[in-house]
Amino acid sequence: MKVVNLKQAILQAWKERWSDYQWAINMKKFFPKGATWDILNLAEALLEQAMIGPSPNPLILSYLKYAISSQMISYSSVLTAISKFDDFSRDLCVQALLDIMDMFCDRLSCHGKAEECIGLCRALLSALHWLLRCTSASAERLRDGLEAGTPAAVEKQLAMCLQRLEKTLSSTKNRALLHIAKLEEASLHTSQGLGQGGTRANQPTASWTAIEHSLLKLGEILANLSSPQLRSQAEQCGTLIRSIPTMLAVHSEQLHKTGFPTVHAVVLLEGTMNLTGETQPLVEQLMMVKRMQHIPTPLFVLEIWKACFVGLIESPEGTEELKWTAFTFLKIPQVLVKLKYSHGDKDFTEDVNCAFEFLLKLTPLLDKADQRCNCDCTNFLLQECNKQGLLSEASMTNLMGKRLNEFTTHGTEESTKPASVRALLFDISFLMLCHVAQTYGSEVILSESSTGAEMPFFETWMQTCMPEEGKILNPDHPCFWPDSTKVESLVALLNNSSEMKLVQMKWHEACLSISAAILEILNAWENGVLAFESIQKITDNIKGKVCSLAVCAVAWLVAHVRMLGLDEREKSLQMIRQLAGPLYSENTLQFYNERVVIMSSILEHMCADVLQQTAAQIKFPSTGVDMMPYWNLLPPKRPIKEVLTDIFAKVLEKGWVDSRSIHIFDTLLHMGGVYWFCNNLIKELLKETRKEHTQRAVELLYAIFCLDMQQVTLVLLGHILPGLLTDSSKWHSLMDPPGTALAKLAVWCALSSYSSHKGQASSRQKKRHREDIEDYISLFPLDDIQPSKLMRLLSSSEEDTSILSSPTDRSTSSSLSASQLHTVNMRDPLNRVLANLFLLISSILGSRTAGPHTQFVQWFMEECVDCLEQGGQGSILQFMPFTTVSELVKVSAVSSPKVVLAITDLSLPLGRQAAAKAIAAL
Repeated sequence: MKVVNLKQAILQAWKERWSDYQWAINMKKFFPKGATWDILNLAEALLEQAMIGPSPNPLILSYLKYAISSQMISYSSVLTAISKFDDFSRDLCVQALLDIMDMFCDRLSCHGKAEECIGLCRALLSALHWLLRCTSASAERLRDGLEAGTPAAVEKQLAMCLQRLEKTLSSTKNRALLHIAKLEEASLHTSQGLGQGGTRANQPTASWTAIEHSLLKLGEILANLSSPQLRSQAEQCGTLIRSIPTMLAVHSEQLHKTGFPTVHAVVLLEGTMNLTGETQPLVEQLMMVKRMQHIPTPLFVLEIWKACFVGLIESPEGTEELKWTAFTFLKIPQVLVKLKYSHGDKDFTEDVNCAFEFLLKLTPLLDKADQRCNCDCTNFLLQECNKQGLLSEASMTNLMGKRLNEFTTHGTEESTKPASVRALLFDISFLMLCHVAQTYGSEVILSESSTGAEMPFFETWMQTCMPEEGKILNPDHPCFWPDSTKVESLVALLNNSSEMKLVQMKWHEACLSISAAILEILNAWENGVLAFESIQKITDNIKGKVCSLAVCAVAWLVAHVRMLGLDEREKSLQMIRQLAGPLYSENTLQFYNERVVIMSSILEHMCADVLQQTAAQIKFPSTGVDMMPYWNLLPPKRPIKEVLTDIFAKVLEKGWVDSRSIHIFDTLLHMGGVYWFCNNLIKELLKETRKEHTQRAVELLYAIFCLDMQQVTLVLLGHILPGLLTDSSKWHSLMDPPGTALAKLAVWCALSSYSSHKGQASSRQKKRHREDIEDYISLFPLDDIQPSKLMRLLSSSEEDTSILSSPTDRSTSSSLSASQLHTVNMRDPLNRVLANLFLLISSILGSRTAGPHTQFVQWFMEECVDCLEQGGQGSILQFMPFTTVSELVKVSAVSSPKVVLAITDLSLPLGRQAAAKAIAAL
């Protein structure tokens, strides 16, 4: 019998009662070779014939099941056909369709072209919508009691629907396919506009909005049902559906760890070697570490405080101690303010409170810090955090109450010790701001003006009272004449007391009052009321505790001298001389000599013009204070490689990097160069065989490499890794655990360097730029043809077989051009190194030789995914050719759908196709 169409063939088979395999044989005879059953819509035709009556036709259904089992038809065609059935009142038909879905819903696959795999994603999205509608319809009938005689049958059908939903959604692979379908649907909607379905108008592609709506409706219906088991099942399905759009964002935080040596070392490094650097690079680096290591915020903040206290305790006396005081109490609270905004979390203040709760339990550390600084450090820190909006008033009061040491138990000590630290902090910050304004210009200090906001004290003083080149000050300006009662009390204090009092002193008021006080004292001296010995006592009082008071006094004297005749200037200049010299006394405030050095530099700048005009001379104190407390750290007559291995072994054993070790590493980096330094430390890492030690080594090495992260990354990714991956004699060193650790370290360095290399390098890194960019162009040569070839590789899919031979023949619609895909400057050394590394990775995956090097590549890719920032643009994964995805899936038996989703650019059609194909083949 000659068959005209598919429908006739199915009817003939039913009339003649063919068995399923007979039907399959005859179907292949009826239809010529080359015709695929999906194009003929066989699945839809069979379902349409099977569902004509009130109950399904078992024989035709057996044909459909045979076609599915023998892979005559694709899973996507079956799912699409099922999702077109909408008469949910026909229980037997619905149950038959659910049984068909049960055959394959947890093991979907597709080994065809990328477009067919995208089709499977869309079909699964439609099937999910159908299942939700079917579940809602059953639940509605059960709720309304329409089937009074057979509620058990309806409940059974509802249970069947929920069981299929759960089975479909519990597969990570299915959720990944649905994730792609959601993105594809959104992209199609955007590109074609509403109401323009194009060639897919006849395909019932569900929208994600429709799924969310169905889920909401189902929840409302089930809320009124009595069965807790069914409600629980539905809630579980709802949770799985809602997790699909954010399945890449979920990272588990490290709750089992309490110490984080990388954070500790990064903070120590900054405080030791980059005190005056901008805060933003440090904020970005800390956020990067937090994200890469999945550190919970309270423990992250705690580690920052721990590092600060350790820095305070172990810093050598003198300038280093002064630096750490400024760093801990001034710079780090500013860093935390920026972290608060970077964090984007409303609970940051609660996290800071929680961090302090943990900190207060570390009593020995806090006591040691208090003893070293001679004050209650914790209370000071709490007050500063409260002032910066990092802690609420209630939290601060509560935490202060929890801190029973000696600095809070003795009444007399309580008032004098904090007063001295308050004076010290005011003085340090004032001198630092003056120094910055003189070095970089006063405009860098000025804050953005906000309406109604009161101008900070220093800005007011700087704009009206601070002498600068080309700036004429009026000594009679109102700013020099504050409240007369405050001036009188200050004059009395300076003249009558043996030394300046610290308790209850408002230093900003004293700085604003000193000019008027100096004028009174100067007048009294010139009129013979005060003798020179009294003037010496007064100037000693001014400069004996806070140098900033002397700076403010000299600032006014400089303005005053300009207005005097040559014969009237002597006493004013003599007073400047008295204020400029240091006070030789045992009773000075902490870090006096260090502060005098900064003060002298500031005064020298201030007085330069006046001294030139008057031909006078003032001898400012020598600035010969030892500013290098860590010099001469290397032991004499020992090879530097021995020193490096020894110091690293000690640091690894201890578990954290101290300031002294940082300076030794820095010296060795200068002496040996980046390649020598990096190569030898990587060798030490690869020698480790204990898992916990390799993990600790990675955290410490990353922090050590922060000494010059950009250059170290170029060497590590451009020389050391390629050398290990291409030399089979070295593959054994890449086995677990050292291989896993090296993969982690390489990814951390790559991500850190790539995220920061477009921004401003820190002052520390600017000083030590050793290799020139040209060196890297010669190390990784690219001729005029290769960059475009490289970019074509980055944007090609495995189906673009003509890419290398004839790229111009490629259809422009198949993917975006390389320039649209990646706006990457291939002349940049880091971009060049990353591109070459990913091409090497791609070639390793594509080769037939497997070994530890292929396992290393898998660890590298998995770590890239683990550190991925959700929604982050410009990831290092953009340098990976699309073909790497399918190669990775072939090689790796444990590649997860989540990894595939993460390593492809799902914002591009080509990326979604590559991901769909790779996941569908798993």
